[in-house]
Amino acid sequence: MKKYDYILVGSGLYAGVFAWYARQKGKSCLVLEKRDHIGGNICCEDVEGIHVHRYGAHIFHTSNKKVWEFVNSLAEFNRYTNSPVANYKGEMYNMPFNMNTFSKMWNISSPKEAKAIIEEQKKEIQGEPKNLEEQAIRLVGREIYEKLVKGYTEKQWGRDCKELPAFIIRRLPVRYTYDNNYFNDLYQGIPIGGYNVIIQRLFEGCDIKMGEDYLENKEYYDSLGETVVYTGTIDAYYNYCFGRLEYRSLRFESEIRGEENYQGVAVVNYTDRETPFTRIIEHKHFEFGTQSKTVITREYPVTWQEGMEPYYPVNDEKNQGLYQKYADLAAKEERVIFGGRLGEYKYYDMDKVIESAMKKAEEVFGINSSSAC
Repeated sequence: MKKYDYILVGSGLYAGVFAWYARQKGKSCLVLEKRDHIGGNICCEDVEGIHVHRYGAHIFHTSNKKVWEFVNSLAEFNRYTNSPVANYKGEMYNMPFNMNTFSKMWNISSPKEAKAIIEEQKKEIQGEPKNLEEQAIRLVGREIYEKLVKGYTEKQWGRDCKELPAFIIRRLPVRYTYDNNYFNDLYQGIPIGGYNVIIQRLFEGCDIKMGEDYLENKEYYDSLGETVVYTGTIDAYYNYCFGRLEYRSLRFESEIRGEENYQGVAVVNYTDRETPFTRIIEHKHFEFGTQSKTVITREYPVTWQEGMEPYYPVNDEKNQGLYQKYADLAAKEERVIFGGRLGEYKYYDMDKVIESAMKKAEEVFGINSSSAC
């Protein structure tokens, strides 16, 4: 009999939710984390009494009531509503694209006027869009694309929009109402006290080793557990036998500022191409902070290289084909569960990661995850 029922590789949301259900069933878990902290990319750090999102803004939102009830059983959530602002060369626009945006851009006041302008501009693209630029113009018109989509997208991907496939942007939200709420989901908020409160609850009762690379000691750790829950990069697990999957990465620059309020909102997107960062996050606004100082973080997209943190899978046809080869291998594994953003090579919002882990827990433990919390 092995020492642990489960070896959990990584300590992000997928592993945490799975561990929580495993512990409810009395299962023993060992968590292996390469970083010096648990929580993956939702980890927060206390700076000047402010809960700083170390790896970029994480705003919880979902329309899944069961997921919402689950996270609220772990921590109390505040009423934060995501209403980011776009800065285009000093011009400030509300996001998502709504009547406040259109009123500022075109000095109009009615949905009828806004719709007429956008519909006229969309006519520029005839036939099937051949690239991301044409797709975006087809969705929102030339002017919104030029000011609020083009530069931001090119910084994110490190490529000209004309070189990016059209399918990357399937939709761009356009609202003919004066509503700055970015998400349409029924529920949203930030855990009071930061995401570390949730992480601590999810991994209660687990043995945890930080600074540990599972793949460097794979044989040893496999000998300790009955089943491995692997949330690292799937291509690395198979030693890149088919080649390396591509990712985009991020670099963060944070600073403490001796002022109470730097930008008046949690997130400002910089949508021109010349500004090297994509956004500035002012963390205190996530929890309506009243501290005398503030902490801001500039976010820079970078090309991922070995040793960097992989943030966004590059979901083009080439990489999806490569991932499918790895997924076919993974499907044959009897003692390994692949999950999460890196294990499944998929961009996941937080609620979707939790849904996925719940579904797997239901399958593995024979429980109804909808009522488990």
